[in-house]
Amino acid sequence: MASMISDFDESAHRLPEPKRKKLRKIETVNQDQAKNNQIRWRSLAEQQIYSSKLVEALRHSRRETSPATISTRSRAVRETADKILAIAAKGRTRWSRAILSSRLKQRLKNHKKAKAKSKTAAAGYSRPTNPAIGVQKKKLPALRQRTRVLGRLVPGCRKLSLPNLLEEATDYIAALEMQVRAMAALADFLTGFNAGASNLAESSNRLEMS
Repeated sequence: MASMISDFDESAHRLPEPKRKKLRKIETVNQDQAKNNQIRWRSLAEQQIYSSKLVEALRHSRRETSPATISTRSRAVRETADKILAIAAKGRTRWSRAILSSRLKQRLKNHKKAKAKSKTAAAGYSRPTNPAIGVQKKKLPALRQRTRVLGRLVPGCRKLSLPNLLEEATDYIAALEMQVRAMAALADFLTGFNAGASNLAESSNRLEMS
């Protein structure tokens, strides 16, 4: 009887081990995936592919859009750069899928807002003020507040758990760093190209005058 009880106790202690092994495997897979993503965004080949796609997209958008102000141009360049970055991620991450779907959502949102404004203006309806709006909200714990802020900064990650949010944020930061490197290299190339073109024009003018 005592041997049966001891065998039962040993088997009870051994039961949770497969679950722990499973969790460890999942953690190692996630860590390996995060490391691979960081290496992928840091590679020179990935940066060159992104730069070439960005140049093509900027040329295409410049042909289609009419001349605009500096602010609208800079916004269009930023949106194009983010869109190409999301395409380079190939939809493997939540932030890349959120960037690709944000344009359509924003258009629908603007359309709904314009429709609602036209309806309220036609009906002469004014929204009543709520006196409870000015009441202070309860303060959240510091960690939860920081998690919320981080979730707002990473596209499409507001409702994620902390481990998944950190994984998405790590990949997103690595992708943004690659984007900055690629755009800085393009800016240097264009500056050098423009300087060379202006020098060539000056030398040709001097030759014509002589």
